[in-house]
Parts: sequence; C-alpha cells; structure tokens
Amino acid sequence: MPEMRDPVHLIAFGFGSGLLPKAPGSYGTLVGVPIYLLIQPLSTVYYLIILLAAFVLGVWVCGRTSRDLGVHDHGGIVWDEIVGYLVTMTFAPAGWLWLVIGFLLFRLFDIVKPWPIRWIDSKVGGGFGIMLDDLLAGILAAGAVALLDATGWF
Repeated sequence: MPEMRDPVHLIAFGFGSGLLPKAPGSYGTLVGVPIYLLIQPLSTVYYLIILLAAFVLGVWVCGRTSRDLGVHDHGGIVWDEIVGYLVTMTFAPAGWLWLVIGFLLFRLFDIVKPWPIRWIDSKVGGGFGIMLDDLLAGILAAGAVALLDATGWF
C-alpha cells in the first residue's frame, strides 16, 4: 500500500483516485478533466510546456512509486492516465462534448493498447515505460479527436 503522506505517492496515485477499487485508470483520467479545464485557456506553447513538465514529473514519481511498492506499473499508479488525457486534449475543440469524446477515446486506446502501445508497455520499464504507453495512447486519441473534428460529425 502506498504511503499517501508521501507527496510522490500522492501524485503517482492521482491524489488518491488510483486507490478506488474498480477501474482506477478511469478515475485517474477523470482527475485529468479539471486539470485540463485549468490549463486549456493557456496558449498552446504554455500548454505544451506544462504537458512536458507533467510528463517528466511522471517519469520520476511513477518510477519511484513503482520501486517503493516493488511492482512495475501498479494499477493504482494513474499519473500516466492524467498526462495521457492531457495529451489527448491538446488540440481538441472546446466544449463538454469534446471532453467526453476525448475521455472515451483515451480510455479506449489505453485499455486496448493497439500496436505499438502493447509492445512498448511490455518492453520499456521504469517510470519512462509507465508514462510512454499512455503518452502514445494520448497521441492516438488526439489523432482520433482531430479526425472526428475534421469530419464535422460533432
């Protein structure tokens, strides 16, 4: 069990959302929604700087928490889902519909793990590996969001 008084574990476990018993990755992704709403109004440059900082922070906190628990990519570590959702939403149109579409698409790619995500998930270790598969899921989901936006279906 992580020590939630340790700020590293608190961040890695999505401020406690990763401790919920069912679907911790989905709860972690939900934590990404208010974070997205806070940074969404920023310019693209500042958004990307925050995203890069969150990714680098994630490599460290997820790696250390994983080592502390003795389990690679413990299911409760959800900072990677938070960052993956932020990646998904980087260029998404504004609006609640797109928040939901981005959420669903990110969860789909994160759960299904199409190639190369599944391969990377099994081959790349440490904090970088924990973060990388969700970064790629976020990139694929962002592409799907852009495609849906370009088609004008929503």
